[in-house]
Amino acid sequence: MDWLYILQATVLGIVEGLTEFLPISSTGHLIIASDIVGFAETAGSDEFVVAIQSGAIFAVCWYYRARIWRILRRLFSDPKEQRLAINTIVAFLPAAVIGVLVASYIKHYLFNPVAVAIALIVGGILILWIENRQARLSIEPRVKTMDDMTWKDALAVGFMQCLAMIPGTSRSGATIIGGLVLGLSRRAATEFSFFLAIPTIFGATVYDLWKGREDLVFDNLTGLAVGTIVSFVSALLVVHWLLRFVSSNDFKGFGWYRIIFGIIVLAATSFGWIEWRAV
Repeated sequence: MDWLYILQATVLGIVEGLTEFLPISSTGHLIIASDIVGFAETAGSDEFVVAIQSGAIFAVCWYYRARIWRILRRLFSDPKEQRLAINTIVAFLPAAVIGVLVASYIKHYLFNPVAVAIALIVGGILILWIENRQARLSIEPRVKTMDDMTWKDALAVGFMQCLAMIPGTSRSGATIIGGLVLGLSRRAATEFSFFLAIPTIFGATVYDLWKGREDLVFDNLTGLAVGTIVSFVSALLVVHWLLRFVSSNDFKGFGWYRIIFGIIVLAATSFGWIEWRAV
């Protein structure tokens, strides 16, 4: 067994799980982490990074297992469960359609450190501006819980999610902060972001793995299993913590973190400290 590979897989699993559901861009963090632990040149590294995202999705499914099971059991009898299921599908469609059309172009033109750094910094500035605006205007949320959302709310959040196709933007950042702008409460925006992640990330993972199936290295299945399990555990902790955090805190800290991290990415790129890898 290659213990170095297992250690690298563990580190990347932790990074994926901790950053996937926070508005700070898991892509940018995985790029940096891959280079720091010497994983960037490992055979099948891109496919590995894509695959361990499934751990984060399993974490959401486990955390909301009771609600998911209730939806499945009452899908044809309970209007509330039907509405959440339909809203999740509706919100998923924009990214599914637009992603297939433009994914290759985005990877070709925007998967570079400068674009990621700019997206991090701009996103951080937007978070600070939106939070200051919310506080200044004392805006009362129009939608208290995700069960109160209409299909139009869901569709609007779905289009917000499309912004996350730009590397460095953050899928959770686009949906949560976008949800606040659209009138959702912090908890509603956060919980719906988690639910929307299930079809979005699962679909993207399957799509990317299928496209890169010829590059998969089956000798590394042990490391892949370790990375996925670690991603599951760390993501589960983040989901539990974030739902408690949003009840009494804003996202300004994440905004400042993004700006600082973006500056670090620019500096690291300028001085050749990191090697860019499309993930």
